[in-house]
Amino acid sequence: MSDQQSPPEKPDQQPPAKRPAWIAGGVLILAGVVFILTNVAGVSLRNWWALFILIPALGSLWTAYTMFKRNGGKFTAASRGPLVGGVVLLGVTAMFLFNLDWGKAWPVLLIVAGVAVLIGVVRR
Repeated sequence: MSDQQSPPEKPDQQPPAKRPAWIAGGVLILAGVVFILTNVAGVSLRNWWALFILIPALGSLWTAYTMFKRNGGKFTAASRGPLVGGVVLLGVTAMFLFNLDWGKAWPVLLIVAGVAVLIGVVRR
């Protein structure tokens, strides 16, 4: 017998394997809705496959939210990185889904990354 006791589990934490399951389910539902709209209403998304970029985007945003909550509602480097990554992936998804011109929109991604770097420098 061991005198060591394991630390009590926190009730608000889920096992790591179950966290992204709702994200994958949500993306599959969204893909189904897009296919229904395409077949019934005649809405056309030529790059429907870009919906699958939402899986890592939403996972990254969820990680940012989790880190934000874990640090007492403060933005730290642990929450800013995934937040910027998720926003950039959302932007890329929008670019593909709505056939936006990359030549006009890619500077916005540079601006988002630059703002993230400056926020990190100012916080230090």
